[in-house]
Amino acid sequence: MSLDTTLVSANGSGPSVNGSAAAPILQLESVEAGYGATVVLRDVELSVPAGSIVALLGANGAGKTTSLRIASGLLRPLRGRVVFDGEDVTALSASRRAARGMCLIPEGRGIFRRLTVRENLELFLPPWKSGSKAGALEAAITAFPVLGSRRNQIAGSLSGGEQQMLAVARAYLGSPKLILADELSMGLSPIVVDKIYESLQQLNETGVGLLVVEQYVDRALEMADYVYVLVRSRIVWSGPAKEMDEAMLTESYLGGA
Repeated sequence: MSLDTTLVSANGSGPSVNGSAAAPILQLESVEAGYGATVVLRDVELSVPAGSIVALLGANGAGKTTSLRIASGLLRPLRGRVVFDGEDVTALSASRRAARGMCLIPEGRGIFRRLTVRENLELFLPPWKSGSKAGALEAAITAFPVLGSRRNQIAGSLSGGEQQMLAVARAYLGSPKLILADELSMGLSPIVVDKIYESLQQLNETGVGLLVVEQYVDRALEMADYVYVLVRSRIVWSGPAKEMDEAMLTESYLGGA
C-alpha cells in the first residue's frame, strides 16, 4: 500500500467509542507548530473523545511530542487552535489547562530527583485539589505500592521503573479529565511497562481520556480505541485501532511514500 502523505483515510467525522459518536475532550484544529524557522506540525487535526484511549503513532521526529506540547500548553501553535472540554484554550497557559483537568506525563520521567518520593507526590498534588490530601496521596500509593515503601527515599536513587511509576502517580492526584502520556515505556522492562499501562487503563475505566504516544506499537494498538499516524509533520491516517493496516503502519515508520 502506498502511503499518501496528504490524505487522511478517516471518513471526515470524529472518532467514536463503542460505535457511537462521543463528544471530544480534546481537539487540535488545523494546528501548525514548530521551533524557530522549523515547522514540525502542518495542518494537524486530532480529536480525543471523552473517556477514550487515542494513540498517536509515528517515527522519531514526526512531531508526536510537539503535538502533546501544543495540547498541554507548553508550546503555542503558529496557527490553529486547541479546544479542551468544549473551551478554546489556545491562549491559556499550561498551568491553567492543568487546572481545568489536563495532565501531562512527559517523556524522561519528569520528577524532582533530589527530593524524596513523598515530597514529589506532595508537589504533584495540585493546589486546586479539593478533599483530603492524605486520601489523594494514598490513592497514588495504592496504584503503585512500591512508592509507599519508598516514601522517604530520594527519588533519584529509585530504579528507572520506580521513577516512572512516581511520574505517572501524578495522574492519580489531580482528578484529570485527560492524560497526555509521552513514551512512558522508554527504557523500561516489560513487567514495569505492564504495571504502568495497567494503572492508566484503570484510570480510563473511570472515564479519564488518554492521548498516548508510545514506541511499542503493538502495546499502543492493544489498548487504543482510535489511532492517528503522523508522517513528516502531517496526520496521514486516522481510524479505529482495529482497522490499522500493518503494512501501511510499517511504511509510515520508514518515512512514507
